[in-house]
Amino acid sequence: MDEWFAIVSKDLSDWQKEELKRQWGTLQVVLSSESRMRKVVQDIIKDFRKRPRLSNGSGNALLVASSIYEACKYFTLFQQTPFKGQCAVVTSYNPQAQDVAKEETGANSETDKQFIYNTYTELLKTIAAKPGMGKTETYEEQAKTLFIKEPASMKLLVVVDKLLTGFDAPPCTYLYIDKSMQDHGLFQSICRTNRLDGDDKDFGYIVDYKDLFKKVENAIAVYTSELDQSAGGSDPEVMLQDRLKKSKERLDNALEVIALLCEPVQPPKGELQHIHYFCGNTEIPTDLKKTEPQRSALYKAAVGLVRAYANIADELEAAGYCNAAIARIRQQIGHYLNLREIVRKASAETLDMKAYEADMRHLIDTYIEADEPRKISPFDNMGLLELIVKSGIAEAIAAQLGNMKNKEAVAETIENNVRSKIIKEHLADPAYFEKMSALLNEIIATRKAKAIDYEEYLKRIAELAKKVEAGHSDETPAQLDTPGKRALYNNLKQHAEKHKAAEAQGQYEAPSDPVLDLALTIDETVKQVRPDGWRGVQAREQVIKAALYGVLQDVGEVEMIFLIIKAQGEY
Repeated sequence: MDEWFAIVSKDLSDWQKEELKRQWGTLQVVLSSESRMRKVVQDIIKDFRKRPRLSNGSGNALLVASSIYEACKYFTLFQQTPFKGQCAVVTSYNPQAQDVAKEETGANSETDKQFIYNTYTELLKTIAAKPGMGKTETYEEQAKTLFIKEPASMKLLVVVDKLLTGFDAPPCTYLYIDKSMQDHGLFQSICRTNRLDGDDKDFGYIVDYKDLFKKVENAIAVYTSELDQSAGGSDPEVMLQDRLKKSKERLDNALEVIALLCEPVQPPKGELQHIHYFCGNTEIPTDLKKTEPQRSALYKAAVGLVRAYANIADELEAAGYCNAAIARIRQQIGHYLNLREIVRKASAETLDMKAYEADMRHLIDTYIEADEPRKISPFDNMGLLELIVKSGIAEAIAAQLGNMKNKEAVAETIENNVRSKIIKEHLADPAYFEKMSALLNEIIATRKAKAIDYEEYLKRIAELAKKVEAGHSDETPAQLDTPGKRALYNNLKQHAEKHKAAEAQGQYEAPSDPVLDLALTIDETVKQVRPDGWRGVQAREQVIKAALYGVLQDVGEVEMIFLIIKAQGEY
């Protein structure tokens, strides 16, 4: 540095050299060196590749620079990275030609003022000013809107003083501070990460490049001392928490919670015992609903465990875990995630993946290594019953239940899937699905009595699964070509009995299938008279009931058939 300074200042007098040293020898200038700033840029980019929320696009960050020059410098450095087009600079500067009118430099160089002016001129050249706004205001408004509404499209805002107070951006999860701050200004700034926007954000993170920790504590002390406590009640509390300490506490708690949930499972605590506890007895139709709270708690606990682990997975040793503890934790994570998958399949419940997708993607992308995927069947994202219909029961078991070693567990998983489908569809066609429920009970009883071998059992349950998934039997007349027509046909038993009584008394010659004709008549009648948006509107529902009475002439049967029609989407 001394040699370089000597070359640069060789034409200056001694006092000029001293003045130059005094001006440029401050710590701040050293800290604003491009080499250091590049390290900060790389540090932030690394966080966006590995940290939860930042890595999946659901969260973003603010970088607080010490000056407008440094903010522009950071911005230009980020433009040389994958952040190009996903980063903006928001400061109090508005470029004016007179800003650089008196700035003179040698060839291939520019002053700080020229650098700032040129940076802003370049970034504003494609901006069309909105009515009543300048180009700079329009640019900042667009950047802030994207930052709040589309965090994956605007990952980072570089600021100096703007947006550090009164700027509400729930996606903002990280605040990088590269500026000396204190008291209210510092406290207001760190509060930018406080707004929550979903289950995957519990708190914000502060990354400090200026050793401000003591000042943060002082800022909180100043803030809390000024809070009005005259209203009584508990004292307001503002806490600054150490990330590793808090993350370790969260992981330990998450492991304890899920272990306690599984504690009541009967020994030897294998797949089948867990299915019995979380899904109930397949012979009792109400058990699946009764055990729903246990499953819900398990799913929630598993998600909490994934998030707690993802926050600290690459820093377990730094957080205070020994090698044996780390190995045990990783084994437990695998065990509980596998258990959740077994229970989910056994209960025929699909998860709303949106709430968990970001965390699971982060976990997989960061910590799981695998060979290239190999497609083993064209049946992507199918439920178990649908897969049985499309590919056969052997293929379905191999594709979705291959990780289950216990035959009883496999059997109960299939039975629960069939039962779940029957329960869900029952209202749409009670007669048909009551018949399917009776057949399922018969197959379960036969299996448990060991009256048939496993192969025969699989054949029977597969046939039943096909009927349940299809919603009709093979004997259904061809004219019943929609679910609604089939449901009407299956549930008109009472009217069919009346027809039989009339035939016996010789009142008229019956057609080949009066119930079929009646179902088609009702279908056509409803489609002709139904008002738009009739569901839930009593007056409009009465129009349909009146038309049904004209056909059925029986109030009780009208009410029964009306419920079928209401449950069928085609009407």
